[in-house]
Amino acid sequence: MRLTHAFRAAAAGAAVALAFAGNAAHADTYPARPVKFLVGFAPGSSIDLVARIVATHLNGKLGQPVVVENRPGSNGMIAAAALANAEPDGHTVLISNSSTITVNPLLYQQMRYDVQRDFAPVSLIVSVPFILTTNPESEKTRAVNSVADLMKLARSKPDGLSYGSAGAGNLTQLSFELLNTMAGVKMVHVPYKGSAAAQIGLLGKEVDAAFDNPAAMPQIKAGKLRAIAVSSAQRWPDLPNVPSVAEQGYAGYDISFWVGAFVPAKTPPATVKALHEAILAAGEDPATKALLRQQGNILLLGPQPFAAKIKAETAQYAEIIKRSGIRLD
Repeated sequence: MRLTHAFRAAAAGAAVALAFAGNAAHADTYPARPVKFLVGFAPGSSIDLVARIVATHLNGKLGQPVVVENRPGSNGMIAAAALANAEPDGHTVLISNSSTITVNPLLYQQMRYDVQRDFAPVSLIVSVPFILTTNPESEKTRAVNSVADLMKLARSKPDGLSYGSAGAGNLTQLSFELLNTMAGVKMVHVPYKGSAAAQIGLLGKEVDAAFDNPAAMPQIKAGKLRAIAVSSAQRWPDLPNVPSVAEQGYAGYDISFWVGAFVPAKTPPATVKALHEAILAAGEDPATKALLRQQGNILLLGPQPFAAKIKAETAQYAEIIKRSGIRLD
């Protein structure tokens, strides 16, 4: 009996040693085959561009090809569900926007992934403010040059001003609903199918204002749209003369759109670390950094601070959704 017990103990110890050796070997050889970046949005979108910029850099650094695979649809949920079912070995990576991770679980009843259960955050890559815009040719908002001007106008016309968003439940709607609440006004929500459609609606005077993304910059520079604020707590370097919403009397207002990387939850920590360090190096490379800066503010958070940011933002958005009564039918 003692011999059998000793043999079993030795065998168990050997199994543990082999497991640790296997994890170490995996970390040493990662990646062992091509790495796939899943993107839940169409080619040319900001999420896709960030993914391709990082993939191009990593192609020459990881020793294996890094390919981008677009699986658009359902506000990123198709690609996210694919990651949830992928092997947890670091060879399938989701490059996602913030809505897919923080907002979708608050609004959709039928979800094929659970952020806490299925995903491990790897790295936040870029953070992008929304730009509060109006149409300078609109008779209603021609004299609006600040958030104070817009809110004063909204108070004088209860339910008489509208704002466009990239869709019901989109962060652009949540951004405006937070402003509505803080200012004590109620501008009417008009959802569009995407930010491009919402921008066209504002240019066509169908709505009076919108929180747009940096794709609005050409229209702003051309004078066709007027930027009156940015949604981040700090100013955006590309619009240095445009103050934040917080600077204009709404302390604490801070919403940004981000793009980050995720792997399946059971991916070995050493692999998560290796992937984060590779992305970190990409963000510090001068050529890659210049390209990423065109997409937003580079913010290379590691797994733990990134997870904390996701938790805090999810709680913030849950409160906005509750106060505003946002529902998806």
